[in-house]
Amino acid sequence: MRRMILQVLAMVIAAGSVAGWAQAPKDGVYITDEDVKAVLKYAVDTKRTIVDNAIRVIDMNNYQLSVAVVHRGAMGGGGGAAAAANPSPACGEERPGATGPTGIFHDSTAESYVVISGSATLITGGTIVNGRRSAPDSEVTTILNGPSCSGTMVGYTSHMIKTGDTIIIPEGVPHGFSAIPDHVTYLSIRPDLKKVLQHGYVNPALKK
Repeated sequence: MRRMILQVLAMVIAAGSVAGWAQAPKDGVYITDEDVKAVLKYAVDTKRTIVDNAIRVIDMNNYQLSVAVVHRGAMGGGGGAAAAANPSPACGEERPGATGPTGIFHDSTAESYVVISGSATLITGGTIVNGRRSAPDSEVTTILNGPSCSGTMVGYTSHMIKTGDTIIIPEGVPHGFSAIPDHVTYLSIRPDLKKVLQHGYVNPALKK
C-alpha cells in the first residue's frame, strides 16, 4: 500500500512539473491603452525590424492566450515577386516561378484582429506556395505565433479593413496584406491551445 501511495504521489508530482503547476488568473487581466502605446514606442526606440509585437502570453490553465499589437507602414499594391530562397524546410505547394503577395499561416494558433488605427487590404485564404517553415528557435515560432509557413499567396480573397473592424483568422488559413495606403495598426488575440508559445512572456517595455 505504501509503495502504491508513493507511486501515485510520484505521478502527481511529475504531472505537476510538466504543467508547471499552472493556474488560470483569479481576476481579470488588464492591458491598457498605455501598455499598447509603450510596446509600440519600445519597438521604435529599439529599431525593431519585426512589425509584430507580443504584449503578453497569459496562462489560462488548459491553454494560453497571447495578446499582440502589430503596426505596419505603407506598402503599395501589385503582384509581388517570387519568394526569396532561404535554408528553412519547404512547406505549402511547390509551384516554381509563382509570383504574388507574401503571406503566412500558423499551425496551432488562430488570430483575431481588432483594427485600432488606419486601413489596409487584407488577403486571406487560398494557398501558400513555395513556402518555408519558421525556424524552431525564431521569435515567430517561440513567442509570436508558433510553427508557421510563409511564402507566396495564390487564390486568396481581398478585403478592405479599417479602424473598428474585427477579423477572425483560423489556424492554417493563409493571410497577409497586398496594400496599405498609409498604415494599419491592430491588436491580435491568439488562443494557444497547445501551449507552443513562451510561457509567461511579457514584453520588455512592460517589465518593471
